[in-house]
Amino acid sequence: MKLFILSANDSRDMDDISQKLSLKKFKITQTENNYILMCKKRYGNILIHAICLIIALSYVWPVLIVNVIYFTYSYLWASPNVLITTESLDDEGNPLEFSSMDEILKKATAIL
Repeated sequence: MKLFILSANDSRDMDDISQKLSLKKFKITQTENNYILMCKKRYGNILIHAICLIIALSYVWPVLIVNVIYFTYSYLWASPNVLITTESLDDEGNPLEFSSMDEILKKATAIL
């Protein structure tokens, strides 16, 4: 699960960015004075789940295990986390690597 970092100038800018992400179904998980942490849980592609379920019920039941593994991967490791912060340096004094909004939305809507 990768952490995407977005830069904000002040708390008003952080709120604007979090509003935009909320429209894309991101949820606020933690907030402080200088950051907002948001997450969007992914459950996998419905079409892939349906195909695996049909194959599992019709032919081979171990495909159901593959479906559960795919769901677990999507939920735990493919769900993007976004940190909106006013900070520009990490704890060690190194500059933070910021992501773009397009990169975050691409990851949030990816099939796999």
